Amino acid sequence: MPRPDPHPSADSPDPGGSKPIAVIKTGRTYHELARHCGDFEDWTVRGMGVPSASVAIIDVEAGQGLPHPGDIAGAVVTGSHSMVTEGQSWVEPLAEWLRTLVEEEVPVLGVCYGHQLLGHALGGRVGFHPDGPEIGTVEVDLLQEGESDPLLRGMPRRFHAHTTHAQSVLTLPDGAVLLARTDHEAHAAFRAGSWAWGVQFHPEYDQLIMRHYVREQRETLQALGRDPDRVEGEVCFADTRRILRRFAELSSRR
Repeated sequence: MPRPDPHPSADSPDPGGSKPIAVIKTGRTYHELARHCGDFEDWTVRGMGVPSASVAIIDVEAGQGLPHPGDIAGAVVTGSHSMVTEGQSWVEPLAEWLRTLVEEEVPVLGVCYGHQLLGHALGGRVGFHPDGPEIGTVEVDLLQEGESDPLLRGMPRRFHAHTTHAQSVLTLPDGAVLLARTDHEAHAAFRAGSWAWGVQFHPEYDQLIMRHYVREQRETLQALGRDPDRVEGEVCFADTRRILRRFAELSSRR
């Protein structure tokens, strides 16, 4: 008798699902950008394409408690301007919670900071990238494992993505599967177990958000020997929100 597919077809979210997807807010964007476009959690919810009523926003930076794993359909951990190695008081409790989700096979998606925190939680090594920050719209190379991955399959072999980060998962957790890389970032995406993913890039960003981040980091780019105007001019459409939609679909059918 054939084994059931651990990742069932997910063409659209199950409207009958009663458990929310938890969006774990780990930081705040620039004030002016938030005023016009919303914050990390808003971009994430828009990217998933789900009703706001089916999402629970948990602001761990503000001290909000984490939900019981059995009470959620999945969890997305947002980006942040903080560094994992700064070790805020909520970091290790959140890391322990993520380990529990992975053990109980509750779907998890870590984005940028969330990607790094997931790597740290599962025993990987996180720190500053030796070649400095990666900023701007970059090309992501999907590896063979990524082509068949439940979350990333259907993405082109090479696709554009928006990115801004100084730290990286320098060493993947034991047993993690590398899914994608960029010219700068060796570990642009990975999967741990069957239901936990980390992506170093920002699938929730659009071009306006990316350009704002480039402008805010002009001095950093100049220090790296890069032309900020050229980096901003190279910002282009990145069809990565489909990854968030796919995660929502997988979570709803889990």
